[in-house]
Amino acid sequence: MNDDLHWMREAYALAECAAQLGEVPVGAIVVRAGEILGRGHNQPITSTDPTAHAEIVALRDAARDSGNYRLPGSTLYVTIEPCTMCAGALLHARVERLVFAAREPREGSVRSVARVLEIAGRNHTVAVTEGIFAEECGALLRRFFRRRRSRERDAAGDASV
Repeated sequence: MNDDLHWMREAYALAECAAQLGEVPVGAIVVRAGEILGRGHNQPITSTDPTAHAEIVALRDAARDSGNYRLPGSTLYVTIEPCTMCAGALLHARVERLVFAAREPREGSVRSVARVLEIAGRNHTVAVTEGIFAEECGALLRRFFRRRRSRERDAAGDASV
């Protein structure tokens, strides 16, 4: 648990970087044997890449670092529950364990909307731990969207003048 909190705080710092860029604040890291193999934060807007979710960016970084697209023995830490695409990538990369902070009630595909990692017939399983640093990660997302909605309302008000 203590290690999980330490690594989740690292992912949280990456989520803050995403927010500063105007991206949805999600951060992720891939850890194996006590070392970070890969880091990522959301960047689909800044990279004009719809697949540039924090998890995918971190998995790509880890694969480059390790010289292998398979990441056995690794744990992915992410500040929000992964979507379907990212959950599938965990399976393909053979990630051993997923630790996520807050659930994602609209797109979460590990516990909330779907349970992609539990589909029968898979030749790989991913252990899941949820709720580590959840309040802080959820609050970061709420603040981000509150500010975004406020800016959008302000812009709409300026347009009506």
